[in-house]
Amino acid sequence: MILPTNARASSFPTTSLHSATSFYSSNNFFTPLTFKPLKPKSKPYSTTLVKSALQWNRKPQLAGDTPRVVVITSGKGGVGKTTTTANIGLSLARLDFSVVAIDADVGLRNLDLLLGLENRVNYTVIEVLNGDCRLDQALVRDKRWSNFELLCISKPRSKLPIGFGGKALVWLVDALKSRQEGSPDFIIIDCPAGIDAGFITAITPANEAVLVTTPDITSLRDADRVTGLLECDGIRDIKMIVNRVRTDMIKGEDMMSVLDVQEMLGLPLLGAIPEDAEVIRSTNRGYPLVLNKPPTLAGLAFEQAAWRLVEQDSMQAVAVEEEPKRGLWKSYIFSFHW
Repeated sequence: MILPTNARASSFPTTSLHSATSFYSSNNFFTPLTFKPLKPKSKPYSTTLVKSALQWNRKPQLAGDTPRVVVITSGKGGVGKTTTTANIGLSLARLDFSVVAIDADVGLRNLDLLLGLENRVNYTVIEVLNGDCRLDQALVRDKRWSNFELLCISKPRSKLPIGFGGKALVWLVDALKSRQEGSPDFIIIDCPAGIDAGFITAITPANEAVLVTTPDITSLRDADRVTGLLECDGIRDIKMIVNRVRTDMIKGEDMMSVLDVQEMLGLPLLGAIPEDAEVIRSTNRGYPLVLNKPPTLAGLAFEQAAWRLVEQDSMQAVAVEEEPKRGLWKSYIFSFHW
């Protein structure tokens, strides 16, 4: 189970996705709740009652120096970097932080599509560097959340100048820090796939990274390689998001668990995002998951990850062993706690 964003407890009983959905679909978000363990079929839990006060009425405490420049990367394509950037960015904006999201994928930009802002991108960073427009003209402000802004480096069919690279992106980030209307709290950079020049350009101005991976061996190999490159570039604050987690495949031992992924990569866990068909619908509509009403499990997981990012917190995957049933092998249900 993905616990609520700011819950603090030493242990939680294993529960089901149905109970999580029931909790989040309730209208009373500001009332401290009491979690009771499920009635076991064989062996009772050692903890009879676990209470957790969910302080939804407080704002997360921003840790670190602002603006915090975060690059969202993976190495492998198609694992959900752009989806993570869109949902994390809007979640931070909903928490009342000012956010500038930079789409650093020059040739195949998609962040504007996921945010539903593709028709409002008139100027890009290339026009700013060429002197054709001002920086504030290239920034696209979201009408839903005015403290969220999008900045694209170039148009999909335009040619990128040879001189554009890490130094140009560093200049751009410095310009955002020193603009008259104030520096943003977060500058989030959507990194392109691969580890070529586009990757090097995107990570140059960053001082922390969010590594997005899926529970398969190809993603893990690429993620491990990218981790080494980030550390070589001086980025030591690296956290991981495990995307497209399917509990049914984990129970059937057809997919690595979040605990296995964390042990293999050795990175702090920022969030675990369950597989959700609503992701495709929200992408096609240009409406991020975190804005859905009622919220989905994946959208709630992104919100929790954003909360931890603000407070520079992390979570840990824990395997809880159940009593074997009718002589079958032992099943493991994965829950999460801080």
